[in-house]
Amino acid sequence: MPDSGTLPDAAIAAELDGLLARQRAAQRQGGAPPAEVRIARLDRCIALLVDHRGEIEAALEADFGARSRHATAFADIASSIGPLKHARRHLARWMRTERRATTPRILGFLGARAEIRYQPKGVVGIISPWNFPVNLAFAPLAGVLAAGNRAMIKPSELTPATSALLKKMFKSAFDEEEIAVVTGGPEVGQAFSRLAFDHLVFTGATAIGRHVMRAAAENLVPLTLELGGKSPVVLGRSADLAVAAARIMNGKTLNAGQICLAPDYVLAPAEQLGAFVEQAKASVGRMFPTLRDNPDYTAIVSDRHYARLQGYIEDARAKGAEIVEINPAGEDLRQQPHRRLPPTLILNPTDDMKVMQEEVFGPLLPIKAYDKLDDAIGYINARDRPLGLYYFGTDTAERDRVLERTTSGGVTVNDVVMHVAQEELPFGGIGPAGMGAYHGHDGFLEFSHRKSVFHQLKRDIGPLRMLRPPYGKGIAAYLASQIRR
Repeated sequence: MPDSGTLPDAAIAAELDGLLARQRAAQRQGGAPPAEVRIARLDRCIALLVDHRGEIEAALEADFGARSRHATAFADIASSIGPLKHARRHLARWMRTERRATTPRILGFLGARAEIRYQPKGVVGIISPWNFPVNLAFAPLAGVLAAGNRAMIKPSELTPATSALLKKMFKSAFDEEEIAVVTGGPEVGQAFSRLAFDHLVFTGATAIGRHVMRAAAENLVPLTLELGGKSPVVLGRSADLAVAAARIMNGKTLNAGQICLAPDYVLAPAEQLGAFVEQAKASVGRMFPTLRDNPDYTAIVSDRHYARLQGYIEDARAKGAEIVEINPAGEDLRQQPHRRLPPTLILNPTDDMKVMQEEVFGPLLPIKAYDKLDDAIGYINARDRPLGLYYFGTDTAERDRVLERTTSGGVTVNDVVMHVAQEELPFGGIGPAGMGAYHGHDGFLEFSHRKSVFHQLKRDIGPLRMLRPPYGKGIAAYLASQIRR
């Protein structure tokens, strides 16, 4: 696929349509692949990640300007290998035909069968974002390939070095009729989202997700939307503040907070807010004694996003929030070669501040005080349902009250983000945070067509004949037995 800069929009659409047609033709000709073929495809993906580790780390560092190679290794590489291995280990069992009870049950006793057969949907499109561009291309493939599909991947133009590397990697191991990577700017992305895929996965901002859903609707393409939102932390009064602060600030500084599941704001008991701030400052100091040249601390991906985050800080300051910049070594970051932004706490923010209206996606952490737990729950419920929610504390009654009275895509208790790493838990959003879910068996189901099959009795016995005219006493007795309270 040529870069979008070399083709007019119509030519881009025609090229993508042709690629989709070739993949679909290959899928129809080959049929549903057996387990051995699916496992071989998963093995090739694993090998790509293992063999290209150094290149992946270098490409992401080039794209971000400064990105922790260790963070890349576990958040983009190891976290992709895990789902692929999990699918490889279980897919043969997932593929088995599933028996279901017949209705009425007596038909089953007489030899009828009801079952579900799992078929590949066909060709799955994957639009992956810039924040974890390798993981969010490979992790969906675990379910896509386990279910027997082929895939077309459109990575983000904001990470061009990584996108080019992904294209080279897949081309070295897969025919483009199996897996193809198409690169380019917004024009390619728009044309890609309009294709008549058998399923489309989009990971990214809610605002862009609306456009993707609108485009997919033209062809009634089923969607998995992994979006985001403002994932809250509820700090219970029983929480260990030192442990909570360490885990929250780790989640907020990993990839410089550029994570859809990053803790977006903290709701803290009013009397504990000051103590939590001190623990947060201490935890950052332990993780990052310096920031400016620290290889563990990731930069903001682009000038536009850096300016956006600076704008949040200035807007909050102008509207009366207390700004606490955590810069352990007191370094001057104004003349740095990259876009490192210190972890910044925004205390007592108000709802008219931009930082409380939009997903932060950076190392800024608003902290609001609450007096009663119900106030915190009410604050969460008055806003869009988030992708993640985090509760810290040892009070099980309080924990269950939070879980039962709030709705979010998923929850981690006494940590942040970690529910996404559980392969046997479905990962997905709700409402503006997304729709659909994948990971593990749920990913196999998401990318499979569950075909219902009923095998009727071979013998034309009386109970079956009575369902055909001319109707008589038999059908009357049957209906009388069914139409009652």
